[in-house]
Amino acid sequence: MRSVVYTKPGDSSVLELVERSTPEPGPDEVRVRIVVSGVNPTDWKARQGGTYGDDLPFPEVTPNQDGAGVVDAVGEGVDGLSVGDRVWLYMSAAGRPTGTAQEYTVVPASRAVPLPEGTSFDIGASLGVPAMTAHRALTTHEDGPSRLAPGALSGKTVLVAGGAGAVGHAAIQLARWAGATVVTTISSEAKAALATAAGAHHVVNYRDDDAAAQIRGVAPDGVDIVVEVSIPKNAELVAEVLANHGVVSIYANNGGDEATLPVRPNMSVNARYQFLLLYTIGDEALTAAAEDVSAALRDGVLAVGEDAGLPLLRFALDDTAAAHDAVQGDAVGKVLIDVAAG
Repeated sequence: MRSVVYTKPGDSSVLELVERSTPEPGPDEVRVRIVVSGVNPTDWKARQGGTYGDDLPFPEVTPNQDGAGVVDAVGEGVDGLSVGDRVWLYMSAAGRPTGTAQEYTVVPASRAVPLPEGTSFDIGASLGVPAMTAHRALTTHEDGPSRLAPGALSGKTVLVAGGAGAVGHAAIQLARWAGATVVTTISSEAKAALATAAGAHHVVNYRDDDAAAQIRGVAPDGVDIVVEVSIPKNAELVAEVLANHGVVSIYANNGGDEATLPVRPNMSVNARYQFLLLYTIGDEALTAAAEDVSAALRDGVLAVGEDAGLPLLRFALDDTAAAHDAVQGDAVGKVLIDVAAG
C-alpha cells in the first residue's frame, strides 16, 4: 500500500510517500480502506514536534487523525462492525504510529464509527477532531447538558469565536441543532457569509468597537457558552458578554500561549473557564461525542462544502505535505486528502 510517513519531527519536507505492507488488525481492531483523510492543526503540530518534541514515540509515523472509508478486515472480538461497513475515524494516530494518510489503516474498533446511509466520505473525514471538540465545548456548562440532541440547548445562547473555522463550523451546526441561539464572531464579510451558511443566527465582526454591544443586543443577559479559539485575543470581549454562571470552553491557543483575564468581571458572573483537549477528555466523553455526532448526521446536520459554510480544499495523497502546509497557513475551509476512490 502507499503510505505517507515521517521518521523525525520537522516541517512538511519530512513527509515521504513510501510503499508499505498492508497491516493486519489485531484483537478488537479493524482495518479500514481509507477513501478520504482529513487534516487538522493537531496533525502538523504533532509532525513538527509540538506534541512529542525531538523524540517520536515510534520509529515511523503516518500522520492524520481523521478519515473515512470502508472496513476491510475485522480482528477477533469485534462486535458491531463488519467488512464492507462505511465508517468515519477519530484519533487514528493517538498513541499509535498509523494515521489516515495511507491507503489502509488499523484502528481500535471503538474509533471507527458507522457512517449513516447517505452521508458522504467527505463529511466523515471532516468530523473527528472538529466535531468532537465542538461537542465537548458545548457540554461543559455547570448546569448541563452533558449530551446534545434537539432541544438540549433550548433557551441557551452560544457564542462561537471564529465561526469560519472547522471547529467553529461544527459548533455552529451542533448548537443550532440542539436548539441554541448562535452568535459567532468573524473578521471579514467573506467569513461572515460562511458562518451564516453554517447556520449562525447572528454574526459580529470582533474588530468592531461595539462588538460587545452587538452581542449584548442579541443576548441582553449574556451568552451562556463560549466556544473559544483564541482567549489571549478575546479575553476582554468574552468578559463583557458572559452570562452569570457562563462557561468559556477553550480548545486552542491561537494568539499565544498566555492570556490575561480581567478578574472582577469574571468573578461577578461566576465565570467558568474550561480548557479541553480531545486526547485527554476520557472515554466517556469521547463515546458521548461519537454517539451524538452520529445522531446529528442522521438528522442531516454537519454538512460540509461552500454552500454549508465550510469550503473543501482537496489534495492528492502524494501532496500531503502541501495539505499540511495549507492547514498551517490558516487556509479557510476543510483540507481533505483523496486517498482512494469511494
